[in-house]
Amino acid sequence: MSQPDPYRPRIAAIVVTFNRRPHLQKTLARLLAEPLDHVVVVDNGSSDGSREWLAAQDDPRLQVIEMPHNGGGALGFETGMRKAQARFDPDWYLLMDDDARPQAGAIAEFRQGLELDRWGDADALAAAVRFPDGRICEMNRPWVNPFKSISVFLRVIAGGGRAAFHIPDAAYATDQPRGLDGTSFVGFFVARAGVRRAGFPDGRLFIYGDDVLYTLGLTQSGGKLLFAPDLRFEHECGVQTAGAMLRPLWKTYYHHRNLWFVYRRTAGRLLFPFLIAAMVPKWLTKGRSLPPPERAVCRRLIRLAVTDAFRGNLRRGHPEILAIADAATAAGNTGDRETSRQD
Repeated sequence: MSQPDPYRPRIAAIVVTFNRRPHLQKTLARLLAEPLDHVVVVDNGSSDGSREWLAAQDDPRLQVIEMPHNGGGALGFETGMRKAQARFDPDWYLLMDDDARPQAGAIAEFRQGLELDRWGDADALAAAVRFPDGRICEMNRPWVNPFKSISVFLRVIAGGGRAAFHIPDAAYATDQPRGLDGTSFVGFFVARAGVRRAGFPDGRLFIYGDDVLYTLGLTQSGGKLLFAPDLRFEHECGVQTAGAMLRPLWKTYYHHRNLWFVYRRTAGRLLFPFLIAAMVPKWLTKGRSLPPPERAVCRRLIRLAVTDAFRGNLRRGHPEILAIADAATAAGNTGDRETSRQD
């Protein structure tokens, strides 16, 4: 009597896109070449031909969700995960931006790891994300909560900065998984059990911090998140310079508003008031190097972000934020009003 075939876990990839068709085309080609069961693309109201191109694709694994307007990456991931659960109930979800993709063979490696029980009872995994040229992508470097460990916290305040609580380069050079407190939504694998524990991302956040808050919420609720360096991703994004002002300028609002919530979650009820009291004055003096019109708009956006965060207001619409940022353009600045999700 023949033995029944072993159960094959169902994997659904979730990609959020907005007006980046060349990136999306590369990413979708890579995903459809991998042993995935479903690929869900959430189009955030693209006007660059992405929707028409997607409509012409005929792979039965592809599902396209057309959003009526750009709700940001946060709403895109929330919507994509909810739809994937309702339609497919996958064993694992895999999240990424439209300019990020698994390296060839990464999903087969993931399936093999599941068969070999490489990650045990992990609720989620963070892939090793690099630029296409092989350098480690800093914006996707996983981390541990500096407020959870005295030794890590002391390294931070001693001047270690970001490197004190993000995993080191050496972690990328092994195949050994290691525990984390949080990671990004690029190359983020989350199991059905993890979604039951953490729910869905908060779509009201628009951009920035949605991945931090979601993954930290998962681990703080007892979920197990591991860095899996043998699962390799690439992120074809621009290099971000530490301390540089965000572009386009409207991103300043979301960055600071959501950072308030990140600090509150990481620091906890007792330490948060001291942390935010130290950070807000620094935020309010940002933009010194900007031309006067941009400097004024930058600081107005930060003041609005602080006010909304303090009040817990996540209802302010994106058109209003764009209108405020456009004041710099109206005053003679030629800034970019482009409304892509991130980077």
